[in-house]
Amino acid sequence: MAEDFENECKAGMAKAIEYLKQELRGVRTGRASPGLVEHVKIAVASYGSTMELRELASITVPEPSLLVVKPFDPTTIKDIERGIASSEIGITPQTDGKSIRLPVPALSGERRAQMVQQARKMAEAQKVAVRNVRRDTNKTIDAQKKDSTLTEDEADSAKDRVQKLTKQHEDQIDSLTAAKTKEIEEQ
Repeated sequence: MAEDFENECKAGMAKAIEYLKQELRGVRTGRASPGLVEHVKIAVASYGSTMELRELASITVPEPSLLVVKPFDPTTIKDIERGIASSEIGITPQTDGKSIRLPVPALSGERRAQMVQQARKMAEAQKVAVRNVRRDTNKTIDAQKKDSTLTEDEADSAKDRVQKLTKQHEDQIDSLTAAKTKEIEEQ
């Protein structure tokens, strides 16, 4: 029984870590990276839906400070350009009719500080998610103890393991955030 709680708890906390990794890929550093724009939501009028940029185009990095977006369907180029321009990535798209060039400007000191702050906010949100998983797991353990399916010792042991998992995942979030902060400040 206790292993079930542990496995569910690990799975829930791992989801928070994976989500943070995806979010941090979109935080801008001074270098061009497809991760900056691949998750930008693009409203495509001709398709009647909103899609991520990576589903609509190939994204390449021909130079360290340039991204090139080539739409799979040339008719979507205006939608893609509009979507990138309206996103919060701070890059102005330049279109030549077949592809979109995204020059990634160097970050100013103030902008770097904003990016670091954004990364820390994302990390804190995922720490809250990890703690919510802990809370839910502990509630389940308490309910099982109350129903006498777990002894007091088993429940206490399970709660200790859940707390250790929480600490491990919070430490992992801290190290991911520290690495991203270093990357932002290095440029």
